[in-house]
Amino acid sequence: MKLCAACHQDLPKDKYSKKQWKLGAECQRRCTSCVRDNREVQLAPQLNNNSQSAAIDDGFVNSLESMSINDNATPLSDEELFKMPPPNEDCPICFLRMPSLETGRKYSVCCGKMICSGCIIANAMIDIDKQLCPFCRTPNSNSDKEMRNSLLNRVKMNDAKAVYNLGCGYDQGKYGFPQDYEKALKLWHRAGDLIENTTSNKAYFNIAIAYLNGRGVAVDKKKAQYYLELAATRGDAEARYNLGIFEKRAGNVDRALKHFMIGVEMGNTDSLSAFRHLFKVGRATKDDYAKALRAHQTYLDEIRSDQRDQAAAVHEEFKYY
Repeated sequence: MKLCAACHQDLPKDKYSKKQWKLGAECQRRCTSCVRDNREVQLAPQLNNNSQSAAIDDGFVNSLESMSINDNATPLSDEELFKMPPPNEDCPICFLRMPSLETGRKYSVCCGKMICSGCIIANAMIDIDKQLCPFCRTPNSNSDKEMRNSLLNRVKMNDAKAVYNLGCGYDQGKYGFPQDYEKALKLWHRAGDLIENTTSNKAYFNIAIAYLNGRGVAVDKKKAQYYLELAATRGDAEARYNLGIFEKRAGNVDRALKHFMIGVEMGNTDSLSAFRHLFKVGRATKDDYAKALRAHQTYLDEIRSDQRDQAAAVHEEFKYY
């Protein structure tokens, strides 16, 4: 890990060019993202115990004002686009594959862990009065202020999920953050740069939706598709389904089926429904549809458990497939 002198993040070797990585003076070293976005070297903010959260907010979030976004939407090659992404990480408590459905898992801001709905509800039933984190046993945040401070502390640690959630805070005006679509987009771009696993991939998906709806940026379907592709190749099943819809509407049924099949293997039920429809209208073969059904069943076998079923029965917000 080495410190970038522009964004002040401790980053691994693959986040730098060979030239930047070899620089002996960290005061001049810049990561690939900062070089690309032409971010200048700047002094790191000094933090103290009394003003730590405010300094993180001002130092990190406000530094986004000078951050430029690379809008060079270069299409991915088919080899990159149709490569099956790795499966979701396992829940750190029950060690079962994490569901792709967002309601089937929750980010724990205290420890930065993604935990499945089954373990969350099982823990809540045990600690009804205490309400502790299932993983690190830290008391849950009970106010916007506590959530805000915990989130900003995780951002300081370069936690991709925290940076993404901070973007959501600005997008929706939650946790005491002012609603600011442009700042949300820049945070999602930053989270996208930090993505290292398949449960941090909603950043690029949200950027794509922003371009589709003109939320903080001008409507641009080409850029929307580009960011959907980035999200899909990093393991976002919903982005994969939307790419299939794009291709289907363009009349490219073979490409649409490829996207839907990958979506099915990733656990996306909308992709399975789309596959079923194409089979019914004669655009997909019986063998292809049977393969999709088997892939969906394989996914269910990997994620299902009695504990998760019990959580889903409590409320729809814990549904996991």
